[in-house]
Amino acid sequence: MTWPVGRRRDGEERAWLRGAPPPRWVRWLPVVLLVGLGALQASTEQRLELGFLLAAIPPLAALSYGPAATALLGGLVVLVLALPSTGFDRPGNSDVLTVMFVSALSVLIAWVRSRRDEQLVTVRTVAEAAQFAVLPPLPERVGTVRCAGLYRAAERGTLVGGDFFDVRRGPRGVRAIVGDVQGHGLSAVGTVAGLLGAFREAVLDQPDLQGVAARLDRRLVVDSAQEEHPELFATAVLLEFPDDSRAVRIVSCGHPHPLLLRDGRVTELPVPSGTPLGVGIGGLAPLEALTVELRAGDRLLALTDGVTEARDSAGRFYPLTARLPGFATEDPAALTDALWRDVLRFAGTVRDDLTLLVFAPDAPDVPGPGRDVNVGP
Repeated sequence: MTWPVGRRRDGEERAWLRGAPPPRWVRWLPVVLLVGLGALQASTEQRLELGFLLAAIPPLAALSYGPAATALLGGLVVLVLALPSTGFDRPGNSDVLTVMFVSALSVLIAWVRSRRDEQLVTVRTVAEAAQFAVLPPLPERVGTVRCAGLYRAAERGTLVGGDFFDVRRGPRGVRAIVGDVQGHGLSAVGTVAGLLGAFREAVLDQPDLQGVAARLDRRLVVDSAQEEHPELFATAVLLEFPDDSRAVRIVSCGHPHPLLLRDGRVTELPVPSGTPLGVGIGGLAPLEALTVELRAGDRLLALTDGVTEARDSAGRFYPLTARLPGFATEDPAALTDALWRDVLRFAGTVRDDLTLLVFAPDAPDVPGPGRDVNVGP
């Protein structure tokens, strides 16, 4: 979702001429022009040749209004021109007929535009429903873990790209995934849908994260066998928050390392980087998991390279680890909002799929089996 994950920023980026309704000033422009020209003509004793400007009102109305309102404004323009008392330089019959023709043409354009807008709204509604089915909004809490995130697809007008994420509660606790498939845009949506379907099944029946990763890898291997160019792969990081401990278990399949925000310091967690999904990890060395004990107030961040590879006008990459400590907030949603605004200020725009999830797990009153992580002196 362009946007915190739960609120879809893509909708905020839709501009006029890209599907959003016209701004208010465009809707008022024909009326203001009609009233303003009439007032200007009435306030001067000289005959001003302003009638040609009136001909612009019906086409302007067709940009914002339907055929009925456009016909009404066109009729008012013809009436203003035809009445001698208005003083618009006493137009001849040819001038009035020209404006009448322009008005009729504007009504036709408004009718075609209205029908097309209705069709586009229907198509967009169906497309959004299908994409929300693939990547539903992230809930604020899953089990004992509070969640928030950023998600933006690189391709304009889409809600799903080459990045994917999910957070699910299973029999052993809360499991999450953040990943990045080969390519981006609509061409990657099918791969994203297949991986998320496999993840949601594996969460329920796989005893550990290595088993979940193996299930995802098998999904990609099978899908690649049906492709003409079988180079399909994805990177991913999987996290598990057990119900019975205050630790998090992490497995990486060639993905950027998660970050731990603790006491104003940022640590890149040293997760062993395994083989990406889709190359047949079942026949390779087993994936190694990192278990980290969490403290109250810890924030865990999983991201794709779209965040750290955002560049400013000088070509410098966004320094996430340096800027992250400046966002001192315990609310995961506030943290993602602040990060999104900072990325936009730094880079201006983001040209790659971008995903960043923040996890704030509740700390149970039981000891964790994981290792503590040194985040500084």
